Amino acid sequence: MFFYTTIYLGERALSHTVKIGILKIGCIGTLPLLEFLLDERAERADIDVRVVGSGSKLGPEQCREVAELTIRLDPSLVILAGPAQASPGLKDVRMALASKGIPTIIVSDNIPKKTIDEIENLGMGYIIVDADSMIGARREFLDPTEMAIYNADVIKVLSITGVFRFIVREIDRVIRSIRDGEEPDLPRIRLSRDDALEAAGFSNPYARAKAAVAYDVASRVSKINREACFKIEDWKVYVPLVASGHEMMRLAARMADEAREMEKSSDTVLREPHFKDGECGWKRMLIEKPRRYSG
Repeated sequence: MFFYTTIYLGERALSHTVKIGILKIGCIGTLPLLEFLLDERAERADIDVRVVGSGSKLGPEQCREVAELTIRLDPSLVILAGPAQASPGLKDVRMALASKGIPTIIVSDNIPKKTIDEIENLGMGYIIVDADSMIGARREFLDPTEMAIYNADVIKVLSITGVFRFIVREIDRVIRSIRDGEEPDLPRIRLSRDDALEAAGFSNPYARAKAAVAYDVASRVSKINREACFKIEDWKVYVPLVASGHEMMRLAARMADEAREMEKSSDTVLREPHFKDGECGWKRMLIEKPRRYSG
């Protein structure tokens, strides 16, 4: 395992800096900003992050190469983000990480029950996000612009409905355990709408209701896009379907944005910035300093 020597920040002394390997295979909405969610102002001293990615492909060759690169970094924690966790390439990645005894958290949009059992048997953790729905990947419909717009909408939904905040809290909890020399308790969670909304911290019940709609609509997009991409052969049938899936995600993003605006209008947006030592603060009013949750 990789540990640095003690660092003193003025606020508190850190005995360890935890090296984190973020392994990105393919793409889901949670994936593009994952490393930045953990260190939003690039000033945390309790973690040192490295990112390895396969690009859009997740074949056996790409998976093997990125797994080897990640292991060579000698991380204390790996976060494996990507779809299709049941595929042979992703299974090989998990086996490679498990053979080195590296604590691993998998973040994915959907994981079959059989694959969940395999992950648990390897001693790994996971966070499954149903609202992180599959994109409408049909050539007659999807181009680079449409892909970027869809992911922007997904990211807005996951941000505002509390999914990102929930994931950050769980990863931070594991980081603290490793930093303090404890055995990490890895999350094993299929994230529910209510747990996400609780993490979002809405103070206005109407804002929370709008966010709930956004989460539910986003979660339903996956069923439509999977049917269009894998079950229907007639392009004149599947093109309108993937288009409707993307319109649903656009609607979900608009509803989420409205929920955020309601919180802003009453000056009650929950903000949870990281301090330099990795602990989180919190605040509600725009013009106030964040306070610590701990200490």
